[in-house]
Amino acid sequence: MLTMTLNDLMEYSAWERNKWRHWLLQHGDQVLETSAGAHGDGRFQTVGDLIRHIFSAEKRYVERLSGQPLTDQSTVPSKNVEALFQFGDRSRQGLRNFLESYPACDWDVPQELKFPNSSTALKVTPRKIVTHVVLHEIRHWAQIATLLRLNGMTDDFHDFLFCPVMGGEIKREGANA
Repeated sequence: MLTMTLNDLMEYSAWERNKWRHWLLQHGDQVLETSAGAHGDGRFQTVGDLIRHIFSAEKRYVERLSGQPLTDQSTVPSKNVEALFQFGDRSRQGLRNFLESYPACDWDVPQELKFPNSSTALKVTPRKIVTHVVLHEIRHWAQIATLLRLNGMTDDFHDFLFCPVMGGEIKREGANA
């Protein structure tokens, strides 16, 4: 049976982050001000806000699971590519450190998480939370790609199929490749 691991998903999201970082640096900080659209839920006004949210969610879930105070995401500028991705580097390192140090015996023990400014509480295992963090990121990068494409800005393939995780090779032959 073929099994995709959390490490595979983390490698893919790291590849995706790297591609977006380079693309955004080439196109400049002003791309971060691209509108997230008129029909959102009010949390994100721009692409930069959405990227900050990706990295903040990763950081804050690790903080919740570790019993640490939550980072104030508003201190991270959403209009500076390098500042955003440096924050993302720190959030990913925090996740890796958490995965290396979290006791294996607690991985499937449900925890209750309370969300600030909300009456919502969630009882879920750390395994599910960490899986959510990585899938959450992948989902939001697809939203960002769509927002940018709708605003006339495109990049090459970001699909898992084209990333180096699990091997494979891209060959471009002829005009129809």
